[in-house]
Amino acid sequence: MSQEVLNYLFIGLSFALYISIAFRTRAVSTKEFYVAGGGVSPLANGMATAADWMSAATFISMAGTVAISGYDGSRFLMGWTGGFVLLTMLMVPYLRKFGKATVPDFIGDRYYSRGARAIAVVCAIFICMTYIMGQMRGVGVVFSQLFGISISAGVLIGATIVFFYAGLGGMKGITYTQVAQYMVMAFAYTIPALFISFMITGNVFPQFGLVDETVAGVPFLEKLDNINRELGFAAYTEGSLSKLNMFCITAALMCGTAGLPHVIVRYFTVKNVRAVRISAAWTLAFIAVIYLTAPAIGAFSRVNLIESVNDVPGSELPMWFENFEKTGQITWNDLNADGIVQYRGSNHSEINELVFGTDMMVMANPYMAELPMWVVALLMAGCIAAALSTAAGLLLVLSTSIAHDLMKKIIKPNLSDKEEVKWARLASFGALVVATFFGINPPATFIAKTVAFAFGLAASSFFPTLLMGIFSKRMNKLGGMAGMSVGLLFTFSYIVYFQFLGGIEEQYLWGITPEGIGFIGMILNFVVSFIVCTFTPRPPEEVVSMVEKIRSPEILINN
Repeated sequence: MSQEVLNYLFIGLSFALYISIAFRTRAVSTKEFYVAGGGVSPLANGMATAADWMSAATFISMAGTVAISGYDGSRFLMGWTGGFVLLTMLMVPYLRKFGKATVPDFIGDRYYSRGARAIAVVCAIFICMTYIMGQMRGVGVVFSQLFGISISAGVLIGATIVFFYAGLGGMKGITYTQVAQYMVMAFAYTIPALFISFMITGNVFPQFGLVDETVAGVPFLEKLDNINRELGFAAYTEGSLSKLNMFCITAALMCGTAGLPHVIVRYFTVKNVRAVRISAAWTLAFIAVIYLTAPAIGAFSRVNLIESVNDVPGSELPMWFENFEKTGQITWNDLNADGIVQYRGSNHSEINELVFGTDMMVMANPYMAELPMWVVALLMAGCIAAALSTAAGLLLVLSTSIAHDLMKKIIKPNLSDKEEVKWARLASFGALVVATFFGINPPATFIAKTVAFAFGLAASSFFPTLLMGIFSKRMNKLGGMAGMSVGLLFTFSYIVYFQFLGGIEEQYLWGITPEGIGFIGMILNFVVSFIVCTFTPRPPEEVVSMVEKIRSPEILINN
């Protein structure tokens, strides 16, 4: 059996599983469509949330970013893991106690204003759309490699599949689909890592192999540092980003995580706050399986790439190189016409001839290591599961914001349940069309960077507003609305200017890249909110009472 046939078999079986689950658990009411009926077990929700969290950025791009940038890539590891802890400890129990199905729902009631709800809907659309762009790009990259087609065609195929099972099943359908997707992802991510770790270091556990000695007796990270220096790159364990920029990016990712609507809504699918805490613990355990493996995969893939193609004659390049070259994910330009591939850094006297994207590293790694064909096929299935799981969750949140928070709560209050679900599905289709366009024409060079923009938008808009809504009884509607608007507009404008309008690195504010500007937007949100609320009327007493009730430890424990 060939590699291609085996890939199709594994992915076909996984698709059949996902679609059958979505069909059997399809939503028939708005409660099932939005929160899966509210009766999901903590274990199942923990696994589904982990799958939602394991996006294309995490599964495909994060380890690739670590492989290319070394220490600097840790900003994604620290930001996303730290943010999830912040989310589950600081936000979720209180929001779940409030009992609303969506983030705009909470903001609309807490800030007692249709205007606040409308601004929250706009924020949710911006955040989710930016995030979905990255996921659709990830789907395109995987399908491109799988079928030998363009990334654009791959994006179109993925969009069709996502719309089918997300639009059909709603939250109930995708919850149980994501349970299956997590299991596929966990095996697909860890099994290749076990093989490669044993081959390079003799240690079967990649987390230990990363800090262990190689088979030749040299500490692995020392070997990698030496390789990087010899080729004209900075040492792998040293960073090139400024401390301020590194801090801002990490903080934006962390606070953005705590404000992500598609993760927050996950915890509305369980019965009560006690179940939320149990579910969060399960989620962290399931996430750890992937995140503790990613640094090792990144480091191993860099070594494998260099040893596979660097200083190798073009006529002797491995077959996987040709396959990835056909899809445009790696390019060799023989600048000195010597017929040999030279991969060099900026500090080397020779010119670099090899160009490749970070998003190919995880997929190419088992090929480079010459792992068994079934391992490669399993990894391909995992890559697709990662991108589809998060895309479906984001699409649902976006459609919910439009159908429930905009149509039902603002534009047409007498909307029936059937009409509301219809609007949600129409919104899913419209959002997916836009996401597909930007998946084909991405706003950033790699998936993780695109996703980082979404986190920056969430950090600058939702995080301060939710935090102040829970812990500040003085915060009023005008403060919340002003803060959200300023934070979102500042961050979005900064990203658009530098990604689309020709802004250059020398123009960065204090050297902060668009990935980290969400942290500055967050500070502006806090400052503007407090200034405005100081000079405007206090919130009504019923709102103050509601905040006190939400924050009550007794209520949180006993519900």
